[in-house]
Amino acid sequence: MPELQKPPRIPLRDFFRTPEKSAYLISPDSNWISFLSPYERRKNIFVVPRAGGEERRLTEVTDRDIGGYFWKGSEHVVYLRDFGGDENFHLFSVAIDGSEVIDLTPFPDVRVNIVDDLEDHPTDMLIGMNKRNPEVFDVYRLNITTGEMRMVAENPGNVTEWGTDHDGNIRIGLTSDGINSTFLFRQSENDPFREVTTTNFKENLSPLFFTFDNKNIYASSNLGRDKMAIVIYDPSTASEIEVLYEHPHVDVSHMFYSRERKVLTAITYVDDKLERVFLDAEIERIFTDLTRLLPGYELSLANWDKHEKVFIVRTYSDRSLGAYYLFDSTSGELRKLADVSPWLDEDQLAEIHPIKFTSRDGLTIHGYLTLPKGCEPKNLPVVLNPHGGPWYRDVWGYNPEVQFFANRGYAVLRVNYRGSIGYGRKFWEASFKQWGKTMQDDLTDGVHWLIDQGIADPKRIGIYGGSYGGYATLAGLTFTPDLYACGVDYVGVSNLFTFMNTIPPYWKPFQEMMYEMVGHPENDKEYLRASSPVFHVDRIVAPLMVLQGAKDPRVNIDESNQIVEALRGRGIDVPYIVKENEGHGFHNEENRFEAYEAMEGFLEKHLGK
Repeated sequence: MPELQKPPRIPLRDFFRTPEKSAYLISPDSNWISFLSPYERRKNIFVVPRAGGEERRLTEVTDRDIGGYFWKGSEHVVYLRDFGGDENFHLFSVAIDGSEVIDLTPFPDVRVNIVDDLEDHPTDMLIGMNKRNPEVFDVYRLNITTGEMRMVAENPGNVTEWGTDHDGNIRIGLTSDGINSTFLFRQSENDPFREVTTTNFKENLSPLFFTFDNKNIYASSNLGRDKMAIVIYDPSTASEIEVLYEHPHVDVSHMFYSRERKVLTAITYVDDKLERVFLDAEIERIFTDLTRLLPGYELSLANWDKHEKVFIVRTYSDRSLGAYYLFDSTSGELRKLADVSPWLDEDQLAEIHPIKFTSRDGLTIHGYLTLPKGCEPKNLPVVLNPHGGPWYRDVWGYNPEVQFFANRGYAVLRVNYRGSIGYGRKFWEASFKQWGKTMQDDLTDGVHWLIDQGIADPKRIGIYGGSYGGYATLAGLTFTPDLYACGVDYVGVSNLFTFMNTIPPYWKPFQEMMYEMVGHPENDKEYLRASSPVFHVDRIVAPLMVLQGAKDPRVNIDESNQIVEALRGRGIDVPYIVKENEGHGFHNEENRFEAYEAMEGFLEKHLGK
């Protein structure tokens, strides 16, 4: 049997450094290519002519990365940014010559979202803002060149989502009283909204887009079924016309279409990996050609021009952030634009394996296991890495944290515990009022599954997670104190009472739902107290590290302060890193470096190798 070869120890910063070029897009006229690249260590927007020429920087943001951006016409780019991680995003526009940088929503403590970018209009778009009332979003029509805006839909106080038809008319509203959701519809913008159907929040009719005649709606729905399916829904009769696609094991929630050709193109869903069902021969041909040209990688069409002939293609795998390419579907020409992380050698990185096991009460639990490359899978130190949300899920693909841990010799287990989305309604509902209870049991059962297989050294198991994963870290150290050798809590909840009382104002419409899913501060006092780690710190024996952004609007800094103060009050040293210019997670590169360098030393000290 050949001797196992361990890869070299890759520098920590190579896993977490900002890519030199990423987030490529193409202008609608296909003449310009845009991308994000560091300027003064922060991601800024650059453009370059498709035909070749000088790169031009459009923005000079130096305090925080620009995240989301897109083209508005072929002369302007618009982007979103917040300030210090407060998540009160402003919308900015900039001309492609770098002039006319405008803060289009210069309002303090106001958050903006995109309702419809009105792709066919040269200057206008529809945005949502909680400017009038911090708890709800009205819709405004905004001219991105002049900054002029006018309200086109005033929120009556309970609309949580707006939807438009293919002509940009607001014809859908989804309301919530915290428990029940109502689907509103109107024939035109001159007609009043009427109630189509009301469902409990556990049932979901989620409009995707209108049929091409603007009469019916394509939607993902679990009405009358456990798993989400893609359906055609008739709002005039409040009935499902046809089920287009459903899967027996997982939810199906995404479908795509060609705006240019007015045809449906593909349905996607996530089982162990992302899967596609093609509905259109042209798109299937493009993927077939690209698979032949780029073998061995997963592919996505990241962006395309107005006529859907020139595409930005992104490749990726479990061991690579991949590359961006420009693909001309007419000529078949494929040109590489950039590797995302060329400093990493994917042959030195670890494969990610889908796994499943049975929970103590009989549920099938899915997840992903990453074994350190070049190590025999026996008696390994382990990092259990529960995802945040908790109504989210882990997926197969490249994950810098996972690869960093694996390179340092740790097996990494990620568990899609009950409540993780994508596995149907029953699996999701099984998490209600189970924080610290059966949700935590699923994580514990995953660790024991690894131990029983001989993969995990039971004395060298750590737990690390962010947001709900941070809560799960604290719960793990508190309620199963003998299982973990150490834990790292990253912006995690410690006190379910204070967490429920400090949610952002725009979550208020969902408060009753949160009470049913997490717990009511008055009606469920006993459960919330039993499940809040801060009240049981006397049970924590394993070392703990805590990371927190001072401006976090979702998990208030008080959540971390409470657990740190309680443990320090017992004379226990808790390494605690707080960043004043961060919110729900560390986004600035220098803060990421500091956090992971501290975490590296902490895990090495307490898990040993």
